[in-house]
Amino acid sequence: MSDVIAVREGSDPEVFDRLRPLLFTIAYEMLGSAADAEDVLQDSYIRWRDVPADEVEHPRAYLTRIVTRQALNHLRTVKRRREDYVGSWLPEPIRTAPDASHDVLLAESVSMAMLLVLETLGPAERAVFVLSEVFGHSLVEIADMIGKTDTTVRQIAHRAREHVHARRKRFDTDSDTSQAVIGTFLAAIRTGDVQTLMDVLAPDVVQITDGGGRVHAARRPILGAEAVVNYLLGLARKHMAGMRVEFGEYNARPALLVRSTVDESLDTIQVIEVEGGRIARLYAVRNPDKLGAADAVRTLTR
Repeated sequence: MSDVIAVREGSDPEVFDRLRPLLFTIAYEMLGSAADAEDVLQDSYIRWRDVPADEVEHPRAYLTRIVTRQALNHLRTVKRRREDYVGSWLPEPIRTAPDASHDVLLAESVSMAMLLVLETLGPAERAVFVLSEVFGHSLVEIADMIGKTDTTVRQIAHRAREHVHARRKRFDTDSDTSQAVIGTFLAAIRTGDVQTLMDVLAPDVVQITDGGGRVHAARRPILGAEAVVNYLLGLARKHMAGMRVEFGEYNARPALLVRSTVDESLDTIQVIEVEGGRIARLYAVRNPDKLGAADAVRTLTR
């Protein structure tokens, strides 16, 4: 009975649509860009559409393999492009549903901190880590997906796991605590309360801003509470006139959105990661190329 159903599903567009959230999540985690992930899904759909129905026994596995291979090809191209990027590069932020943080492993895997760690891996290492550690595929399955031997994939998995575990950051999963901390932070920015900002920021807090050479942005990460406070208050004095701030959730973490009061255009998404009740990392995306589709809510799954 299951074989009959599998053959009937084959290259049915409805099957692709049903699996789209999973396929998008895989592509996004491999690429760190929603736009690039959508390109991969478009290419993958064309290939899926042209596959004879009777060649597909397990649609989910078949489509995962297609998307993985397309993402690997795309990743090798964008790696070269990112080497010439102006200033700090950050992943394209994605708006996630409020329940995205309920799956702790998935939430961590799409966090800015984790995506930046994944960016330091080679394409094959990134694919193997994402598919095994996040999506639970066996190394034998992954070997087939990426066209390498089982032995090679085991070695890649070991290297990738050690690399990521040595660099991964932890953040608080208590959304109520995070919201309270961020509320205090925002109020202190608005009033210029230096002491409260120093209290709410971790001593080794990091602020990274991505302008992509298109808009004003700090070219390098800003390190330490005092330097971050000076930077944020200076920014607020110069650029907050005619702007309003609202709360959102991006990459399964709380975020502040800065919009123009004139035309409602999105100026900045500041994703905030809280650790131990204090803000540990701030990721401000200002590059307009990464904000065009930022209001669309993305459904993630694994």
